[in-house]
Amino acid sequence: MPPASSPGVGADAASRVRFRRAVTLLVMTLLLPGSAQLAAGRRGVGRLAVRVALGVLGGLVLLVVFGLVWHGVVYWLVSSTLALTVLRLLLCALAVGWALLFLDAWRLGQPLELRQKQRLAVVALNGVLCFAVAGTLLFASHMVAVQKGFITAMFGNGAVSGAHDGRYNVLLLGGDSGADRWGMRPDSLTVASIDARTGRTVLFGLPRNMTGFPFPHGSVMAGRFPATYDCSTCELNSLATWARDHQSLFKGDPNPGVEATTEGVEGITGLKVNYYAMVNLQGFRDMVQAVGGLTLNVRDRIPIGGVGGPVTGHLEPGVQRLNGFQTLWFARSRESADDYSRMARQKCVMNAMLQQLSPSTVVLKFERIARASEKLVTTDLPASELGRFVELAMKARSQPVRTVSFVPPAISTSHPDVAKIRSMVRSALDRSVGKGPKAPAGAAHRKGFSPARKQTVGGSVGNMQDGYAANASSDLSSAC
Repeated sequence: MPPASSPGVGADAASRVRFRRAVTLLVMTLLLPGSAQLAAGRRGVGRLAVRVALGVLGGLVLLVVFGLVWHGVVYWLVSSTLALTVLRLLLCALAVGWALLFLDAWRLGQPLELRQKQRLAVVALNGVLCFAVAGTLLFASHMVAVQKGFITAMFGNGAVSGAHDGRYNVLLLGGDSGADRWGMRPDSLTVASIDARTGRTVLFGLPRNMTGFPFPHGSVMAGRFPATYDCSTCELNSLATWARDHQSLFKGDPNPGVEATTEGVEGITGLKVNYYAMVNLQGFRDMVQAVGGLTLNVRDRIPIGGVGGPVTGHLEPGVQRLNGFQTLWFARSRESADDYSRMARQKCVMNAMLQQLSPSTVVLKFERIARASEKLVTTDLPASELGRFVELAMKARSQPVRTVSFVPPAISTSHPDVAKIRSMVRSALDRSVGKGPKAPAGAAHRKGFSPARKQTVGGSVGNMQDGYAANASSDLSSAC
């Protein structure tokens, strides 16, 4: 007759079985929510939870597949306030539901029947899993809320403007002003002409001191200046101030300074502007700081400050990572340079932002970027069009950016040849889609840009007499 087992041994074995069962139920809930309830006999709750989990998983798989085939799905998802609202509510519901399933699985594990150490271990495991899963989902919900707030703060519900001849033309204005301070003159004016299909981009730089240009027929400014913009203070960047002093002419327009400046740019280039974006340079500093700085090629010693104030330091030559403050002065400094050299440096900064602001950087530093961006840009781009332009920006990253600037020696800023400017615009757009004769890669093929003689002035390759490479290039990256 076999010896009877000790009561203590049997109790230990039963305790280990109950402990393994309790842990298994928690792990099952982590891997497939609802499966623990099915195993424990709570079929109603279990089936509902499993169906929801499989539905969410299936939806995620479909989203990934569609995103790989058609990137527009992802761009729509991250730019639609309605989709973001639904996503945020879904994430919150999943967080609460999953946490409740963990608590129920812990209860089904009958913790009161476990030994003290086992009970404490199960409670700790349940707490860790609840915190990790629900916390992750709630953090994701918070990031979705940040994205929605960013879109709501920056983009409105204005009219959608269709592409003109297959291109979107966006006026980029840089200055120290905000939406309510259009009396201040913009420091830089650039039109980004973007192919609506490929994202291939041409940057047209306009000097802020250009005078004697016409306005489009029928525009407000053409009614006051039927020939050209010609007066003692009539420079391109003074249009915002002029409009502020004559707001009654722009009835119903919330941004007369933008409208007047847009009309001037359209009169010069012959392009129809779709949208504008006003970049606040102080906000730009915060934006660069948020992404961790930009890597730029500082070709000369560039003063910090000057022109009306003291020089407080310098950016030393070399390829280096500049923080927000340094990048701002790389783009703005003109103490030892002319306006056209500064325009060239500003284009190099634009190119660096396009090339270096990767999706992974945006994801990892998204909240800081979103907060900085709200202070950075004022725009009339509708929120409904954001997804389209994000997709075009991603396409543009993989292609060279062409630049054309209407500055000396090609164009006289005091007596501009508007017909020549418009011819330069047409030629650049044709070349960007492969229709015109190909220009040499990199800087324009002129004496000042010979590979053996790369003269630099104020940190830009070239000089005022021959022009600056970044102001006239078929590949902006090579000119910077």
